[in-house]
Amino acid sequence: MRVHVVSDVHGAVGDLPAASEDCDVFICLGDLLLYLDYADPRQGAFAEVFGVEITTKYIELRKAKKFDEARALTASAWAEVSGGADPDSRMARFVPIIERQYSEIFAAIPPSALMTLGNVDVPALATRQMLPGQRILDGEVVVRGGVRFGFVGSGLPSRYRTPNEIPVSKFDSLLAQLGDVDVLCTHIPPAVPELTFDVAARRFEVGSEALLALIEQTQPRYALFGHVHQPLSSRFRIGRTECLNVGHFRGTRRPFVLEL
Repeated sequence: MRVHVVSDVHGAVGDLPAASEDCDVFICLGDLLLYLDYADPRQGAFAEVFGVEITTKYIELRKAKKFDEARALTASAWAEVSGGADPDSRMARFVPIIERQYSEIFAAIPPSALMTLGNVDVPALATRQMLPGQRILDGEVVVRGGVRFGFVGSGLPSRYRTPNEIPVSKFDSLLAQLGDVDVLCTHIPPAVPELTFDVAARRFEVGSEALLALIEQTQPRYALFGHVHQPLSSRFRIGRTECLNVGHFRGTRRPFVLEL
């Protein structure tokens, strides 16, 4: 069985149809939306709302890890574009952009795809744009060709305050629902330094201790994930389990291929 896996799509719609060709199972591990493109400040929802100049400054502050200054910049920028301090008014500016992105992405993903969401996704808006037959899996197991695939999406709380970060207790509970699987599919990696450190951003992303414990206890054949765009290591073995970062799809424009 040939499996194609993508993660961290971040708006790279045009390459999704080709990524799902010539495979028996197509898996998407989330982060479908594009808020910021660090390489091109003209791209993404943030630029559509605030413009290129503010977006460029915001990216520079985040790269410098000046997160308080970055939040202060957006707070002042809201006064210029309307929205003020009202969270509902602010979200209203982003909703049409997010819905358009999801509409385009789900149109490019086959109905048979196995999907979960990442930390930058907005589940309530994603489910409104899915096409008939499409499912987002979270704390669920699906069997294809006799192989058990288990899925848990979302991210864990971080200083970046991305939209789809859930409490550790909820993430751990979803993991516990899976039991033994052959292929464990999550958006975030297990809490292993080699897998959570981003060499380009020079920072550790948040991994899951419970995911690491589940891998150690149940030893699935593979643990697949994304989230870290330029990991120190894209492969790491835990017992008999091969842990694999499937890659930053917006950067590579190609799927990770797994033969089962």
